[in-house]
Amino acid sequence: MNVYVKVCGLSRPADVEAAVAAGADAVGFVLTPSPRQVPPATARALAALVPAGVATVAVFRGEPLDEVRRAAAEAGVGTVQLHGGEPPEAFAALRGDGLRLIRATSPAARSPLTTGAYGEDLLIVDSPRPGSGERWDPAALGSRPSGQWMLAGGLAPDNVAEAVASLRPWGVDVSSGVERARGVKDPALIERFVTAAKAVTNGVPPAS
Repeated sequence: MNVYVKVCGLSRPADVEAAVAAGADAVGFVLTPSPRQVPPATARALAALVPAGVATVAVFRGEPLDEVRRAAAEAGVGTVQLHGGEPPEAFAALRGDGLRLIRATSPAARSPLTTGAYGEDLLIVDSPRPGSGERWDPAALGSRPSGQWMLAGGLAPDNVAEAVASLRPWGVDVSSGVERARGVKDPALIERFVTAAKAVTNGVPPAS
């Protein structure tokens, strides 16, 4: 089974098209303060370029629940990712809106590394500073996360295959690792990343 790949922080049609063409399973739009932030209207226009079968994700961090609902609806996405330590009650409320849910956390947050612990569909295990591109020590995981979980933090085209083979995540999530400048994606790097991640078979990277 191929690794699930999410490419996040997209802000231009060319980036979305590159991710889709490379075979990404999900694309993310940041609707929270960040160098990659886009307005909900822009996210909606980008999401309209995404074919059926590829998930569209709106990323939030610490916004009030009413704002998350409003912006997600305006963006027209099918999935919401909460990256701010939101409680289980927030996930339950959004579940009632019919949204697919991703919970993002890090080992330092000391929240459960079990997919579904807060009612989410997918779990992202990230570095302590999301979006920074910083790598973190895999030993900090302790026990391996369970369920459908994605590895994030410091991944790039040149190291993702090794990370997948070593930690055996269900999927990977990338943002800064496919940028040519902070907040500016590089379609060629997107293609290389997705190709490298999906080339890993049964935990074994392709021969170099």
